[in-house]
Amino acid sequence: MRIAIIGTARRSDYLYGPIIKAIPELELVSVWGRSEVSAKALGESLGVPHFSDIDKLIKETAPDIAVVSVAYSANGEVGLMAVESGLHVLLETPIAHKLSEADAIIKAAKERGLKIEVAEQFYRRPLEQIKLKLIDSGLFGRVYSSFNDFAGHGYHGASVMRSYIGFNEKPVKVTGAVKDYDLAAHYSRIRDAYVPRTETQEHGMIEFEGGQLGIFHWTSVGYDSPLRWWRSSRFLAEKGMGVTTGFYPDLQEQLSLLAPGGEGYSLLRLERRFERNDGGALAEMVAHTGDPDLPIVTWQNPFKPLKKGHGIQWHDDEIAVASCLMSLVDAVKTNTEPSYGAAQGRLDQEIILAIRQSSLAGGEPILLPLDPNAQTL
Repeated sequence: MRIAIIGTARRSDYLYGPIIKAIPELELVSVWGRSEVSAKALGESLGVPHFSDIDKLIKETAPDIAVVSVAYSANGEVGLMAVESGLHVLLETPIAHKLSEADAIIKAAKERGLKIEVAEQFYRRPLEQIKLKLIDSGLFGRVYSSFNDFAGHGYHGASVMRSYIGFNEKPVKVTGAVKDYDLAAHYSRIRDAYVPRTETQEHGMIEFEGGQLGIFHWTSVGYDSPLRWWRSSRFLAEKGMGVTTGFYPDLQEQLSLLAPGGEGYSLLRLERRFERNDGGALAEMVAHTGDPDLPIVTWQNPFKPLKKGHGIQWHDDEIAVASCLMSLVDAVKTNTEPSYGAAQGRLDQEIILAIRQSSLAGGEPILLPLDPNAQTL
């Protein structure tokens, strides 16, 4: 499967290029940038032809799929350009900042019979995947409420929250509050500076058609502030619960089910298994449940080396991003739908926009779906 990278954002060079080159089924054939200078720099870094004319790129290198990785504000514009050029696309998050832009991309792809996947990787990380397998097994029963408690910003946090309830469950009403607060000056690791900072806190409650509740919390300094160290996702289910806490990637997971006799709880144990007893690539995540009918639940890393010691030792986020890409590749090969897809990416962005609309309306509940032409960014 021939891949082109459309856009010269930093992730094009340090993330997507190496991931594509590391997967045997894929071939990186070209890159595109708005300017000749940026396109040439990326092409030379990745060792492939570069273009600033997408029609010429398609004619000379014949890609099947485009990974769209551009400046944050340009997602919708360049994503639509790639689809209108006839390419299946993996779109960086969010799918678009305006729902009307997302709708235009989806419409253009449908008219051309093209596949769209969105690089929403948070719920694809191995720790999240083993939890979703446990929920799918039925051990926890029905999930009633789900929390993104600073686990991820915006659409990322919305996807984690919705994943526990189920992507097939329909959100119908959103209530939100967004507030700005001044913070004491402190070190920002991302900016590498000691500066006075202002945080934006976003809080939302999402009601689903089936009666479930989703709770969303985020702070704009949540990734790099010693004042906001909490990172958690949670779910409360019919037969147990799950709580993740800690600093990514050093997270602690507490999953519990009702203990025999019904008077206490029993904790599940999660195990990371590597290809060697002293390390190597991640092979699988194993949950020891304590349930006699289903004592072990396993998630296997689809990118584990076929031959011991002769493969990739990716960390969790790289595994998740590679999974986004292969979801699209598999959809193109089999003419099926990607596992997440454009509609889910649009919905996660819609929830965040609804939280902000509700806040501007003084906390009034907002019914979904939103009017795609009357939204708050």
